[in-house]
Amino acid sequence: MQEISFRKDILPLKDKLFRLALRITFDRAEAEDVVQETLIRVWNKRDEWKLFDSIEAYCLTVARNLAIDRSEKKDAQTVELTTALDQPSDESSDPYERMVSRERMSLIHRLINDLPEKQRLIMQLRDIEGESYKEIATVLRLTEEQVKVNLFRARQKVKQQYMNIANYGI
Repeated sequence: MQEISFRKDILPLKDKLFRLALRITFDRAEAEDVVQETLIRVWNKRDEWKLFDSIEAYCLTVARNLAIDRSEKKDAQTVELTTALDQPSDESSDPYERMVSRERMSLIHRLINDLPEKQRLIMQLRDIEGESYKEIATVLRLTEEQVKVNLFRARQKVKQQYMNIANYGI
């Protein structure tokens, strides 16, 4: 088994941990605290790293559990996704096209934020973070089939709501 390095293997996960925590807590400061606490807890378990199948899955699980604990204490309110992900794909497009693209991304972010928590987390981990079904199942303590079903339902719901708004302006 390969030696696990905090600096090379765990520290690069901080952005992914932050996005997951933000998805759960809806508060940037809380998410930052969750990431810091996660890194401390993972560091304190450094003697057991060799026992984990996936150190990334372990880190995500710790972050998820901490974020849920904090959000339950705070009764956090929903916050829109940051617009950092909606960079225009073509810089040479005209201003109208860029505005339309930004509005579409804003609508999609809003629709994703309106999903039930489990579906929202699965969609975040799969579509934004690029995690495997197996890793998501491990983190959320579900079966891979449950992950796939919830992801399918989340995507269908977002697609259907987007189409209703795009076609009928609802």
